[in-house]
Amino acid sequence: MTRVPSRPSRPAALICGACAQALALVAFADAPAGHPFAAPTAIGQPTTPSVGGLGQVTLALLIVLGAVFAVAWVVKRMRGLGNRVGNAIDVIADIPLGQKERAVLLKVGKAQILIGVAPGQVNTLHVLAEPIDLTPPPAAPTDSRPTFKQLMMRSLGK
Repeated sequence: MTRVPSRPSRPAALICGACAQALALVAFADAPAGHPFAAPTAIGQPTTPSVGGLGQVTLALLIVLGAVFAVAWVVKRMRGLGNRVGNAIDVIADIPLGQKERAVLLKVGKAQILIGVAPGQVNTLHVLAEPIDLTPPPAAPTDSRPTFKQLMMRSLGK
């Protein structure tokens, strides 16, 4: 069985290094006298980033971010459009019972069903024989006590 070393041995590394130096010398010898390096032309002064280039990059970034937010807004608005076909099931009310548990009152057609929702399961708790009317009761006669707004305006002298 032949063992393959995971890294080159020291003599192999020396031979590879010597070959690389020999190739560099051959390339250097073939170069024209005016170009001692591999670069095709002489490199001038290093350029500094211009303000116009930075402005273009900033503008492009703002356009991309604006497009991302616009698409997110459109997706959020479009998500509810498909759910309103027929209104067969409506959530009338829900109340949290724990950290992840809720009781939800559903209207299915003309019937109302109370369900319990927990992670990984939904249970029917009760089917109501008579639907619950959740319209707010008529406004009670106004109380003679002043509201917070009235108290604040009076304390400010207005």
